[in-house]
Amino acid sequence: MSKQKQYKNSLNGQITELVTAIFVTMRPKQWSKNLLVFFALLFSVQESWDITQWSTVDSMLANSIIAFIIFSVISGAVYLINDVLDYEKDNIHPVKSMRPIASGKLSKKIATITGTSLLFIGIALSFVLHLNFGWISIGYVILMTSYSIVLKNIVLIDCFAISAGFVLRAIAGAAVLDVPISLWLYLCTGLGALVIALGKRRCELIRSGEKASLQRTSLKSYSIKLIDAVSIMAIIATVIVYTTYIFAATNLPDNYLMTLTIPMVIYGLLRYIYLVHFKNLGESPEDLLLSDKHLFGTVTIWIAITAIVLVIFR
Repeated sequence: MSKQKQYKNSLNGQITELVTAIFVTMRPKQWSKNLLVFFALLFSVQESWDITQWSTVDSMLANSIIAFIIFSVISGAVYLINDVLDYEKDNIHPVKSMRPIASGKLSKKIATITGTSLLFIGIALSFVLHLNFGWISIGYVILMTSYSIVLKNIVLIDCFAISAGFVLRAIAGAAVLDVPISLWLYLCTGLGALVIALGKRRCELIRSGEKASLQRTSLKSYSIKLIDAVSIMAIIATVIVYTTYIFAATNLPDNYLMTLTIPMVIYGLLRYIYLVHFKNLGESPEDLLLSDKHLFGTVTIWIAITAIVLVIFR
């Protein structure tokens, strides 16, 4: 093999490793959170758009898919910058120390340049897609940047910031379609996300042990008792708000068939708490949806019942 060919193969290998490291750091598994942009598409069916008119369905679905892709680029860029900022703390974490930046596979300089570039590209594309979607994207970046620098170090505020990020995803989905969504649903999204964030903190607190405050500053102010108490309040509030929405919303079918989804919400929340408390699996909530068949089945059934009721009876 000639030296030129060897050099070319070596160069290709380095480029592949670099691209792979960047892609892994952008957390593609976490992009599942961005599926919330489809929330508005589901709950506006037969109200803001007719499923029998393909021209309308085509444009609405296309906009939601594009919004999902753009939000994934933006959130991936935020993760790149976040890992640069968390470099030292990730180094002492048993799992996070294997991340490309913490392990040295991806330099902080390249990660910063790539993350910043993707942020500008993502925000620019979001404004091209829809003006309001663009402003919401900027709001999301500001929120997550504030989280990475300051908010994640403040007890409870860190969980509320994560919750707000979920709500912004749902709002972005409605903005790009120009459809109204009940404030009750935004509140449900925020409360449900709060339960997830608290479960994540609980597992981090248990697994980190004596190194808790070194791995995450806010963990020194948390206790299992505090997290469990707040989680109970968040779960109860989620169920109350969702049930109120089902009975009070004027844009839902009058036959109250949406009440069939209430048990799904309750079981889904309790199943998640079970996995967190007895399996200690809440540190990577994005994995639970696909790995736990009960949770995945519950979400699938909830989506199916909601879609059927809204399409047929709205």
